[in-house]
Amino acid sequence: MTETNPYHVGERADAQPDTTQYTPSPFKKGRPPEPLHFEVNLVAETTGRQKKTGTVQVNIPGFSPLRLYCDEQTPVGDDTAPPPLAYFCAGIGFCLMTHLTDIYTARKIEITSLRLEQRVRFKTNLSTMRDMGHTTEGETEMVETHVIIESPEPQERIQDLLDEAEGACMAHFALRNPIPWSTRLVHNGTETINREG
Repeated sequence: MTETNPYHVGERADAQPDTTQYTPSPFKKGRPPEPLHFEVNLVAETTGRQKKTGTVQVNIPGFSPLRLYCDEQTPVGDDTAPPPLAYFCAGIGFCLMTHLTDIYTARKIEITSLRLEQRVRFKTNLSTMRDMGHTTEGETEMVETHVIIESPEPQERIQDLLDEAEGACMAHFALRNPIPWSTRLVHNGTETINREG
């Protein structure tokens, strides 16, 4: 990074994501014991080479829309922003930490320190097969999470804390369970692919 190549992560956006292919769902407050349903909406665009910008918003009242920047390292990109997998991995770890923090606060569990260390392993043939004219493929091979807690609480109480947090963490749920997905391709205004699983 140099002064002529500043590194950007994001800032508050002026407006919500402007979707054209679907209508974001309005937020509906749940009534206990019913669960709260919410969504996160994203609109992203390329801005040259590997640069991307996206506006993202959690539809719960009080969450500001954010403009995020994304790029890849040189020589494919310009290293002006984090790559997509950095956001993906950080999201997994930060989501679990949010639930740990929320639960120990609500349950009045005394925590001296909380630290998370995480490794996510990927594989891709992007760097070799594309040059040879082959289709690129990629996989997430594993997610390894280490939760390090210092606390005067009994061991069982801290184990229960992690069990509840993992059960509450929506990112960890998506990693551990098959979830419905769908992808549409709209080419020149015409839908050409619509698949789901």
